[in-house]
Amino acid sequence: MQQPSPPGTSHEPRPAGVTPSSVLDLNAYLMYATGKAARRRLTDALTAHGLRLWHLTIMAMLDDAGPLSKGELAARLDMNQSDLTRTVTDLDAAGYVECARDPSDRRRIEVALTPAGRCASAQLNTAVSSTEADLLAPLTDEERARFTSLLRRVHVHLEQDRAGNAIAGTTAERGGPAEAGGLGASAGGLRRMGSRPSP
Repeated sequence: MQQPSPPGTSHEPRPAGVTPSSVLDLNAYLMYATGKAARRRLTDALTAHGLRLWHLTIMAMLDDAGPLSKGELAARLDMNQSDLTRTVTDLDAAGYVECARDPSDRRRIEVALTPAGRCASAQLNTAVSSTEADLLAPLTDEERARFTSLLRRVHVHLEQDRAGNAIAGTTAERGGPAEAGGLGASAGGLRRMGSRPSP
């Protein structure tokens, strides 16, 4: 026999999209939920072109920085080497990149964007811009610019933290103390690697 529900108890499902204010106060949740939605929409836009987010990211990096070795690409994008190799293989098969061994170092495989890759990159930028405009529709142009600026500042901070940890780890492996001012050195290294400075 089913027991009666206590007074004030409702079995009605919570309406979709209604997030409690206590949860909306958590920046970590907002970043997660917004990032998840953005990735889903971006994935849909890229799938229409037979590509994924990593394909777009590598093409954008090569378009911006020029030819890079696979090792440099993996390091700059903080990407697993095996994932990087598979993604580059996909782009190579599509004719968007070409891979060649460095004559001065046969172990080094350099990846470069092809003319077809540049054309595809431009088309993808149009699709991505449309997706981004839809995602940020509630914001004015000024708010979007500010939002982008803030995201870049947080991203650069995290990059510097990652680089600092990598340097500290390398120093620890060598058995030496971490250098004072390592964060500044890491930031300089990131700038040399092509990371955009904070606006």
